[in-house]
Amino acid sequence: MIWRWLSLVGLLVGLGVVQPAWAQWGTTPLPQIGFPAPEFELADQTGRLRHLADFRGDWVVLYFYPRDFTSGCTIEARRFQQDLPKFRAMGAQIVGISADSVDSHERFCSAEGLQFPLLSDPNGQVSQAYGSWMGDVALRNTFLIDREGILREIDPIVHPSRHSAEVLAQLQQLING
Repeated sequence: MIWRWLSLVGLLVGLGVVQPAWAQWGTTPLPQIGFPAPEFELADQTGRLRHLADFRGDWVVLYFYPRDFTSGCTIEARRFQQDLPKFRAMGAQIVGISADSVDSHERFCSAEGLQFPLLSDPNGQVSQAYGSWMGDVALRNTFLIDREGILREIDPIVHPSRHSAEVLAQLQQLING
């Protein structure tokens, strides 16, 4: 029953009938499109601290996901990795965030051959700033951030197996104006 309802909400968001902010499930509101994306400082899978500002000059596909090594999260990460050359050709960087530890991210990247940063947000502070926190895990939300750090698109309900292709299409539309 709940899956039917979630599918309906996803369809309504996709059709533009429901605004994305109404479709989010997090404990805090989603940030607003057209405003600066919330800054962050989190460690990646190598332990290196990363900031949103590090990616200025590139588009950023910032995706939040619940857990490393789970079926949906693995599928989503694999698709982003598969499409990584296409994103890079468009001047975009992929960055994933979950509450998993740096060590878990390192193992996940190694096991799946991921060549983009996964950031550890164990307390959910950044996930909360992006309206993507549900108690002890990040929700599956994606944010497209332009070269100047302005939030341009939010995908609050995503399907892991087709999400990368959908984000590629959205990014192309944003770049083409």
